Amino acid sequence: MYRKDKEEEMKESSKIIREELKQMQDIPYKEFTCKLIPTKKKEEILGIRMPALRAYAKKLLKERKQESEEFLRDLPHRYFEEYNLHILLLEGEKDYEELILELEEVLPYVDNWATCDISSPKIFKKQGENLYEKALEWIDSDKTYTVRYGIGVLMEHFLDEKFREEMLDVVAEVKSKEYYVKMMQAWYFATALAKQYEKAISILERKRLDEFVQNKSIQKAIESRRVEESRKAYLRSLKY
Repeated sequence: MYRKDKEEEMKESSKIIREELKQMQDIPYKEFTCKLIPTKKKEEILGIRMPALRAYAKKLLKERKQESEEFLRDLPHRYFEEYNLHILLLEGEKDYEELILELEEVLPYVDNWATCDISSPKIFKKQGENLYEKALEWIDSDKTYTVRYGIGVLMEHFLDEKFREEMLDVVAEVKSKEYYVKMMQAWYFATALAKQYEKAISILERKRLDEFVQNKSIQKAIESRRVEESRKAYLRSLKY
């Protein structure tokens, strides 16, 4: 009986939050979002601008903590914005181990690049080897967006003072036919060329990346203001 009551509470909280999200719908923005995320069905997208969604997440965490927690327990969700809200609610988690448990509950349900990429928990900035090991686990997943998420973690948190050359190898060795994994690999190497050029360039010189990832990495690096202009001509010469 207790478990049934808790499940009903979760469903009720999700229903309330879902209805409030629907009230924030912006139809023109929905049309824009549908074009931006072709992997999502149109009926699964409400169309809510991210600043509004972030403000709503902040309000839930501050004023309706229990409701938020019940919403997080109620997976799977129905709408794209519900998953985005889910990820944003986790941003406020201050316990690293709890955050990892929460992320691993929702990551298998993530089915698009936008939801995957908005996640940037503040607590990750304080983590070192434990987060790196977890990123390796995510990269080894058979789920497209879990792999993308793991590469994103390495890009955001391990290309500065925590960088080690072996991390380039980890991303270079990812072999995937998935477009959104390849695009994250390219984004990673373009960023690495801006932050760790002397180490990253050797990966491209040896053509360890497949043709798409190599060429896209170079394209993104050339377009970046963070890569020195003097290096861009040489980068062009490394295209397949």
